[in-house]
Amino acid sequence: MHTSEQITRKSASNLALAFILLPEAKRQAMTALYAFCREVDDIADEDSSPVARRREELGRWREDIRRTCSGGESEFGVNRELAPFVAKYRLPFNLFDELIRGVEMDLDQLTYPDSATLEAYCYRVASVVGLLSIEIFGYQDPRCRDYAIALGQALQHTNILRDIGNDAGRGRIYIPQSELEQHGVAVAEITAGKDSERFQALCRTLAGNARGYFRKARELLPEVDRKSMIAAELMGAVYWRLLCELEARKFPVLQEKPFKLSKGRKVALVLLAAARVKWRFPVAQYGV
Repeated sequence: MHTSEQITRKSASNLALAFILLPEAKRQAMTALYAFCREVDDIADEDSSPVARRREELGRWREDIRRTCSGGESEFGVNRELAPFVAKYRLPFNLFDELIRGVEMDLDQLTYPDSATLEAYCYRVASVVGLLSIEIFGYQDPRCRDYAIALGQALQHTNILRDIGNDAGRGRIYIPQSELEQHGVAVAEITAGKDSERFQALCRTLAGNARGYFRKARELLPEVDRKSMIAAELMGAVYWRLLCELEARKFPVLQEKPFKLSKGRKVALVLLAAARVKWRFPVAQYGV
């Protein structure tokens, strides 16, 4: 088993789940891309390592993926496995660079002053992954890039909402300070895991923001590219269901262990997505 496959299987992430619907060649490419994303994200998240060391390590990965994108010899095994797909799908270095810039933000920025700053972070760590992914999936209409950006924002905003307690336990508050002030919620309340009507109102606002991005993604996806975006649409369906569950359960997001959909629910969503493609219906009914 290749290193990329080991990393992907070990992660058991929602993103990796979506690969099951792809043809073998594209599944291998996405597995390699996901492994790269996982590796650089794990470096930034290794809180036991000094920030300077993590920054240096991310710098090495930046230079290595630069060589990979230029057709040079890669130092890291994951990049060597990614190299043929970088060449085949013409994956540009500037997007990998933006992704690394995104995870580097986690080294210094533990809070976010406003929604614009958070949106920039979400673009780098999620929308950029979408932009790389659609090059592998293949698309005809250039508007598909706007769809990838919007869907990445939707998924990351949902992640942030789900992980509030877990992130707070690690000293990170992704909720914009402007939103906290508007709802009268102090960081200390979140860190202490204190629920309140004010916190619930804040969560409803955050959920509404995520819903807006889901709605935008649904509207932007070109009809001609619906079939090729099956994996992305499955991701949208999984995270939309997750968002709906969080809302229905009144946002159980303050515990350190994030809420997850059951394996059975995820399998059902995969089967539904496959059936929709077979019968030429839209894969995901999110953002409604």
